[in-house]
Amino acid sequence: MSRQLVTSLLVSLGLLAFTCDVNAASVPESKEPIKIALNEWTGQNVTAKVLGGIYESMGYKVEYVTAGAMPQFTAMQEGKLTTQPEVWTNLVGEAYPKALETKTIVELGLLGLNNYEGWAYPKYMEQMCPGLPKLEGLIACKDKLATPETFPKGRILAYPSDWGTASAKLVAGMKLPFVAVPAGSEGAEIAEIKAAFLKKAPLVLMFWKPHWVHAVYDMDWVQIDPPYSDACATDPKVGPNTDTIDDCGFPQARVVKSAWVGMEKQWPAAFNVLKNFQFDGTEQGKVVYEIDQKGRKLDGVVAEWLKSHEGTWKPWVTTATASN
Repeated sequence: MSRQLVTSLLVSLGLLAFTCDVNAASVPESKEPIKIALNEWTGQNVTAKVLGGIYESMGYKVEYVTAGAMPQFTAMQEGKLTTQPEVWTNLVGEAYPKALETKTIVELGLLGLNNYEGWAYPKYMEQMCPGLPKLEGLIACKDKLATPETFPKGRILAYPSDWGTASAKLVAGMKLPFVAVPAGSEGAEIAEIKAAFLKKAPLVLMFWKPHWVHAVYDMDWVQIDPPYSDACATDPKVGPNTDTIDDCGFPQARVVKSAWVGMEKQWPAAFNVLKNFQFDGTEQGKVVYEIDQKGRKLDGVVAEWLKSHEGTWKPWVTTATASN
């Protein structure tokens, strides 16, 4: 081999190595921390920490910021929060769509949870209230759900107040003989589920899936007809009651990923990871179960998940850094 050819090859290899070093060094693109929102429930915290763990593996500095369901969008518009990777659109009122209208935040597609929300009840209640799961069966069973604070009406355990008023709207719209009583937190809802199953007591509550509860406790959903439509929420003529709105089933949330618009410019590779990021509800439920049911630390369980699922998330990193 000629000396000239050897020299040429060495130069080419040196340039290739330099290019690789430049690409590797380009991430993280900024020393500023990516700030990820933490909301009030474990599932969202798991999603946030999984995403943050991926970012940390790429060399980014990550900070987690506790944020309320509504105020988080103001912070995101101002760049004080970088991303909220699990937005349940039915829990955030007009705050989220109004923030999108300002074009200071962007939506990056569905998270992939395969979610559902509604009024849940223990299956054993079908022996007490044989009309279940139909709504008519629940109405006929209102006396069994009455409490001193709601008598003579039955009690529906609603979401915490910060999560919206879906149950109260449905009760009013359908003129149901119930009172929607907000739970204090996700933990308070779970405590009521555990207590009800222990005593085989009646309970109806606003709940959701994915959640580890459904793997442990046999529960079903009240069937509410007609199903939700946008017209039902605005036009009294739609639905069984011609003088009310919201007289139909619950709207089902789109669970989406959102980010501050400046994220794409400041941390482009991280932004691209977020676009591809998917978190299956079954997987999330397994992690949440370890935390809420077994009492394990969130960070430790998330670290285990990331290590055992590298084949899932590392391709997102490869794609994102290649296009950066």
